[in-house]
Amino acid sequence: MFDTGISSQDLMALWLTLRLAAVTTVVLLVLGTPLAWWLANARTRASLVVETLVALPLVLPPTVLGFYVLLMLGPQGPIQAVGGPSFAFTFTGLVIGSVLYSLPFVVQPLQNAFAGVGRELLESAATLRASTWDQFRSVVLPLSRRGFLTAATLGFAHTVGEFGVVLMIGGNIPGETQVVSIAIYDHVEAVDYASAHLLSGLLLGISFFMLLGLYAVNGRFRLTTL
Repeated sequence: MFDTGISSQDLMALWLTLRLAAVTTVVLLVLGTPLAWWLANARTRASLVVETLVALPLVLPPTVLGFYVLLMLGPQGPIQAVGGPSFAFTFTGLVIGSVLYSLPFVVQPLQNAFAGVGRELLESAATLRASTWDQFRSVVLPLSRRGFLTAATLGFAHTVGEFGVVLMIGGNIPGETQVVSIAIYDHVEAVDYASAHLLSGLLLGISFFMLLGLYAVNGRFRLTTL
């Protein structure tokens, strides 16, 4: 059998990381699309506050966000106070924290893409009696495909590289909440630099080729629209 040099525990961490990134990206696209559409079209004080909250993870230390999410999801948090389950140190908790932490990396590209759609196109579609949903599906979505590609790529890649938030919320439980970034930290702590190099190289390669593909596809879109 081919030996990859990766231990079974590290393989579990890698699988958990990719699974977390995939689930988080899907959730972010579902929730972030209507939010980004509203932010792109709203001009109210409320939208300014919401836009600021969405952007907070860009400047907020991950441990700060992770701490407050842990308080919310933990045994003494408001969710369990009303009879709900405790999501701390679970995969579901990791997803919730990852969604909050990667939110701006999905919402902002979508918001910029939606803002770039010409209002005259939507007005023309409205004169043809297209409903709001038809306008969004037939006009906005095709013109925003680069925004969706960018949002999905950045959301996935950013979640793969998370450390502080997932450590605060999920701890370090092998096979359950231990992601690759935490496994790398463990190897460095144990002075196992060979394993740390291997996992770090994997994350570096994943991030590089995802961004390379994104820039290549977006560059093709720019060339074909000139």
